[in-house]
Amino acid sequence: MKKIQFLLVISLLLLSTFALGQQKIESKFGKGVYVVANDSSFSMKFNARVQSLLMFEAPAGSDNLMDDMTSNWLIRRSRLKFSGFAYSPKVKYKIELGLSNRDHGGENIHTNNTSNLILDAFVRWNFYKNMEVWIGQTKLPGNRERVISSQKLQFVDRSLVNSRYNIDRDMGIQFRNKFNIGSIATRQALAISQGEGRNRTNKKDPNPANGFEYTGRLEVLPLGEFSGKGDYFSSDLKREDTPKISIGVTYDLNMNAARTGGNLGSYIEDENDLVIDDALCNLNTVLADVFVKYKGFSLLSEYANKTLDGDRIYNEDGDIINNYYTGTGITVQAGYLMENNLEPAVRFTMITPEKESLRDIQEMITFGLSKYIVGHSLKIQTDFSLINETDQFTDDSSQEYMFRFQVEMAF
Repeated sequence: MKKIQFLLVISLLLLSTFALGQQKIESKFGKGVYVVANDSSFSMKFNARVQSLLMFEAPAGSDNLMDDMTSNWLIRRSRLKFSGFAYSPKVKYKIELGLSNRDHGGENIHTNNTSNLILDAFVRWNFYKNMEVWIGQTKLPGNRERVISSQKLQFVDRSLVNSRYNIDRDMGIQFRNKFNIGSIATRQALAISQGEGRNRTNKKDPNPANGFEYTGRLEVLPLGEFSGKGDYFSSDLKREDTPKISIGVTYDLNMNAARTGGNLGSYIEDENDLVIDDALCNLNTVLADVFVKYKGFSLLSEYANKTLDGDRIYNEDGDIINNYYTGTGITVQAGYLMENNLEPAVRFTMITPEKESLRDIQEMITFGLSKYIVGHSLKIQTDFSLINETDQFTDDSSQEYMFRFQVEMAF
């Protein structure tokens, strides 16, 4: 009921924006609805999108594939986004709300037992030349696959490298800058954040284990900038006339990480759902990526390494109580956009967790096919994957097939 009331309030605010004599500037499919105040004191662009996903999974080598198959049809993502400027064009904002079950992240004591609807909520100020400061909750400057919007992916979803090792969203402050060295473009980002993911509310007071997260990223584009910010959407929809390359490196230190993945995963908790202070360790994450586009061809490769600075702690039964997800991962994907906007693509991913993580080695090969009707705003995507998992202690392995079909619509 509270969620419905909340959405009604948002809708009324949107309608009142038009009703109070604002001037409509832009209203075109895929570009959102853009309004600006008559006195140019603020602007707002409203976007909405939805992903409808159908998925089948089945063990490889099954004698009765149909009986062993599982299926799921769900709204993978459903989101509302508000952005624009306030007071000055140099002061911008963004608010993004996730409405689907998967976007909420689950209710727990650490989010006050409520749905965690807010994905992004931050203000950015261009205070000097190309320098900006961002304050609020948004994505950290991590791996490229994570920072690329889930609306603008080459496959139905991101790779296992991202789901296992990314550093995701957090609450804090970021400093952004960019400058050119001749024809070489460079970008820099530095973030200081809480280190515990989206909008944690129940911080203990005092908490001796409080620790911040520090993130730095550098990107170098040796052949100049991509067309239309093409280094931050998958597929070469701009069909670059000349080769374009972007190389990015990120280092992240999450001190006294309270969750198994740093910003994601379950909390290191006792039986009372309280974070165990003396069990927390520092997580170090190194991320690197290379992105190439040229005349419809695109190639993205990413590497991730997450390590633990500290010792895992065992309980009286010999079980690890701070079982952080550490290890390495690599993924490579490539696609070619044909003239009819149909794009075949292939991706290989390998995940090698540390043995202490008690997780399996995973290999995944994915074949994808996308039809772009209106770019990433209206598209149909499907992919087929073969997933192999190997137990690091017994060498036992298993295989499964996964088929996904998705329709994306955004305006």
